[in-house]
Amino acid sequence: MFAEEEWTDTVPVNEQAHSVVKADPFSGKEKELLEKDDEYQMDRSSALRSRMEKRLESARFRYINELLYTSTSGEAKRMFKQDPDAIRIYHRGYTEQVKHWPANPVDSIISYIRKRSSSLVIADFGCGDCKIAQSVKNKVHCFDLAPVCGLVTACDMANVPLGDSTVDIAVFCLSLMGTNLSDFLAEANRVLVMGGVLKIAEVASRFDNIRQFIGALSNLGFKVVSKDTDNSHFYSFEFLKTHNVPKDVNKIRLELKPCLYKKR
Repeated sequence: MFAEEEWTDTVPVNEQAHSVVKADPFSGKEKELLEKDDEYQMDRSSALRSRMEKRLESARFRYINELLYTSTSGEAKRMFKQDPDAIRIYHRGYTEQVKHWPANPVDSIISYIRKRSSSLVIADFGCGDCKIAQSVKNKVHCFDLAPVCGLVTACDMANVPLGDSTVDIAVFCLSLMGTNLSDFLAEANRVLVMGGVLKIAEVASRFDNIRQFIGALSNLGFKVVSKDTDNSHFYSFEFLKTHNVPKDVNKIRLELKPCLYKKR
């Protein structure tokens, strides 16, 4: 009898202790507020990490861009080969820059090609995302230092895998990058048929002397047909191939200022 009374007395005490241990010290409302605070801290941490990643990628884009303008095309090609991720970072940063432009000069070149015969063969030097090839019916050879899409042939712009006089229109749209510009345009001359068209669009701020630029192109075998230098952002030119490029290309002085993007 005594044992039974002791048992019955003990059980409620143990149950009470157990219930005290398991009790939640916060009310339902307090708990909800704590959970929301945890979610806020996680979201804030995620947003901060995202901003830092974007800043680092933007800084790397500007670094790659500067290298492209201050190196030879051969050096730039080796850079992309050693760091395959660099081309993705560069073109993603470039795409962000395009959003701030009043217009994209490649659209004018696409409009020009569409008005010509679809049988004309195009060579797009520095094609990027291959917008020209994806927008016209013509055969378009897409060349760039590294591929962004499956249409690109990765190569040095000074040495593209095309035969002599096999192209009707050669395009350089914001792609005269590198310290060996004369080599690029000499290569365009080589692949163009006599009377073929050279289309150039470049950032306006890169030009110090338009007459000197056109004179250098004349020495490389091209005659200016038209130019638009009234646009505040981009200059565009159309040339015709009038004679083959001379052998002493290195003696032809052709320089454009680098286009360096500022931190936004």
